[in-house]
Amino acid sequence: MDPPRVRGRGAAENLPNRFETLSYVHDPEGTDPDGPAPNTQFLKDPSRSLIAYNESPDVGFEASINPYRGCEHGCIYCYARPTHEYLGLSAGLDFETKILVKEDAPELLRRELSSPRWQPQPLAISGVTDPYQPVERRLRLTRQCLEVLVEFRNPVVIITKNHLVTRDVDLLGDLARHDAAAVYLSVTTLDASLARTMEPRTSQPARRLAAIESLARASVPTGVMVAPVIPGLTDHEMPAIIAAAAKAGARFAGYILLRLPHAVAPLFEAWLTQHRRARKNKVLNRIRAMRGGRLNDPRFGSRMKGEGIFAKQIAGLFSLACRKAGMGPRNLHLSTAAFRRPTPAQSSLFE
Repeated sequence: MDPPRVRGRGAAENLPNRFETLSYVHDPEGTDPDGPAPNTQFLKDPSRSLIAYNESPDVGFEASINPYRGCEHGCIYCYARPTHEYLGLSAGLDFETKILVKEDAPELLRRELSSPRWQPQPLAISGVTDPYQPVERRLRLTRQCLEVLVEFRNPVVIITKNHLVTRDVDLLGDLARHDAAAVYLSVTTLDASLARTMEPRTSQPARRLAAIESLARASVPTGVMVAPVIPGLTDHEMPAIIAAAAKAGARFAGYILLRLPHAVAPLFEAWLTQHRRARKNKVLNRIRAMRGGRLNDPRFGSRMKGEGIFAKQIAGLFSLACRKAGMGPRNLHLSTAAFRRPTPAQSSLFE
């Protein structure tokens, strides 16, 4: 039996939470692929701090903020899906339909940057879920956090799949004048049909390239992140993606190999069965060849790039594509020289 489909969503089901002993099992006979998609619920996140730190050598930042937990974009391959299991929810449909909102994010950020314990450094938005997912258009939490960063002139790097980032070009431009801002548009594929099923609520690839063009025109340093690279499905598109991004104005590039931690692996397998059945075995076998025979390798140093001959081929293809496009590597140097802690009177001017 084919796995169920849910229109407008990446995942088609809620897999059991690995931390829970009980789970809700939906009756597949009741699944209507042409019926309405599940409504998204927005829940208040009670977090009392915002800045998160990591010690991973595989990522280009040590500190990040995430105004949202969960992501309505619904990318089937998203490595962040298992984080919802820590909330007692599922990495499947729950991750894209139950979004936790940090309503106090701007105030928390201002408090943490005001502390003498804060050592000025670049902040990533977002290290986990997309800061410009659809609800941001209404709630504007990411924009409010950017307004705080402009007050403090603290450097920021943004990673997103959504054209909505161009709404905040004024704030990003302010920071860019102090060498304190950069944006990556994440592009997985240039195939609009593939993107529609694999990343159902993201901006279409052409819109992401348009976002690169808008940001570059405003002198905001902008790059492309070819992420994730899916071997046997999208890896051949890497040169075309980089060339298109460079034409739009991208100045630097990076890539990340597909990661399938915990529940993401069975979710992605089910998606392949439903949407790319003929390629399923090739894709999974290529992943295993780069992950030591498994579908996921969490080790630092290899989890982002993989190992083996296919991983080397992808790395070589990326280097060649960047050289042909005249694009530099991902080696941003954002400056903290302009950082300041506004006095209460100064802060009031921004509020």
